[in-house]
Amino acid sequence: MTTHTGHQPDDGTDAAGARAADRLTAFVDAAVAIALTLLALDLPVPSGDTTGAMLGSVADHSTEYLAFGISFVVIAAHWRAHHEIFRYVRTLDSRLTSLTLVWLFMQILMPFATRVLTSDSAFPPRFSLYALVQVLASTTFALIIREIRRAHLYRADAPPRVFTESLVRSVCLASVFGVSIPLAFLLRGPGAYLCWLAAPIVLAVAQRVQRRASAR
Repeated sequence: MTTHTGHQPDDGTDAAGARAADRLTAFVDAAVAIALTLLALDLPVPSGDTTGAMLGSVADHSTEYLAFGISFVVIAAHWRAHHEIFRYVRTLDSRLTSLTLVWLFMQILMPFATRVLTSDSAFPPRFSLYALVQVLASTTFALIIREIRRAHLYRADAPPRVFTESLVRSVCLASVFGVSIPLAFLLRGPGAYLCWLAAPIVLAVAQRVQRRASAR
């Protein structure tokens, strides 16, 4: 006679959990696609009766076009991180669903934050709003990873390094954008953007340290 210890979900429970995770992922994909579309809808249309005038109009709106490019890359990076993690999620709990919706709210808020960033208002507040959205998005995603690991919501074949590396990225991004907020008030100008440019360097260093620690 075989004795079973602990509760093992049956195939029906596993299938239901997988369907719930797939539905949440599909919902996230659709919402992120809408956020990216809204970014493009806010782009100013160049004007001018001649080629020179039209190119001049493009130059006049270069800030808006640059902000669009930055936000597209940022949202795409957030979505990619979500895709990498949720491919290994086998089921959901209420906390994971709530955290995902909070994270998704930050993605939907990104087009608005981009418009504020390129407005003519005072630099520190508009810069800080955009940075704060990134801090909250990255922090929430770190909490998502923590919940997946804490509640064992991942599949048995999920490689541990995927969660660890994604967690390191989220913490680093939250830190970089967080540091840029007080810098914006100190510098009161575009120099605060240099902090954002340091993000790839910080990520590279953190990942190298993490890999060396794992190899020991």
